[in-house]
Amino acid sequence: MAGLLRSEMRTIHQRRRNRTLFISDLHLATRACRAQTLLDFLQNNDADAIYLVGDIIDFWRVRRGAPWPPAHNEVVQTLLRKMRSGTRVVLIPGNHDEGLREFCGTCLDGIEVLRECVHTTADGRRLLVVHGDEFDGVVRYAKWLAFLGDRGTVLLRRLKVPVQWARRQLGFEAWSLSSYLKLKAKTAINFVGQFEHELIEEARRRGVDGVVCGHIHHAAQRNVGGIQYLNCGDWVESCTAIAEDAAGRLQIVRWPEVMRQRQLAAATAPRLQGAA
Repeated sequence: MAGLLRSEMRTIHQRRRNRTLFISDLHLATRACRAQTLLDFLQNNDADAIYLVGDIIDFWRVRRGAPWPPAHNEVVQTLLRKMRSGTRVVLIPGNHDEGLREFCGTCLDGIEVLRECVHTTADGRRLLVVHGDEFDGVVRYAKWLAFLGDRGTVLLRRLKVPVQWARRQLGFEAWSLSSYLKLKAKTAINFVGQFEHELIEEARRRGVDGVVCGHIHHAAQRNVGGIQYLNCGDWVESCTAIAEDAAGRLQIVRWPEVMRQRQLAAATAPRLQGAA
């Protein structure tokens, strides 16, 4: 029993070795960024290559004098340490850090900055990697509306705690109000409803096997007509990434779930050891 427990604990706590990691929408320089959770993910995951798929630093907030907490700086330093240890780090700017697009085709402290790229998996599939804002009608045709939506999301996040409390009192399960309203608002103006479809069709047009993107803060993995669609999600609410293993298998990693399993195992271990 004790040996089995130790083996299970090692499995939960061991660093994960990935061939490739795709993360997007960190939104560093915002209070909404889950920097501590992101640090835990980076400290427990190694990879041959890490793709930063846009909206890494939120320059929309930086222009308004946003804070830069120590944990956000540690995220950047952790990525730089991985790069200096041999990990290839590729940055694909998004609409919130679009100022970095003027550096596309260059390296910033060893980090490759690209407008887009094609990643080849271990099993030979070719994936187009883009942030995705160029396929979002809200950003493409009504940038002011996207900016307004960004300010509105801040207010909604402030309402999240009382709303969740009220739902618990009424016996309802947890619900992400901001994610729901953000997706509903974008759908209502009839621009983003075609986001996934446009990206899949773009991948088909380019003759690649799939597409990896971010932007809409909604992690997803599905195959549509032979084209793999993968969305990294975000590190504001869901804290998700796309990971590729040594065999080329791709999956969504939901890091809060991993952390919960680790905490549960740590809490259970003393009781099981006592019983043994």
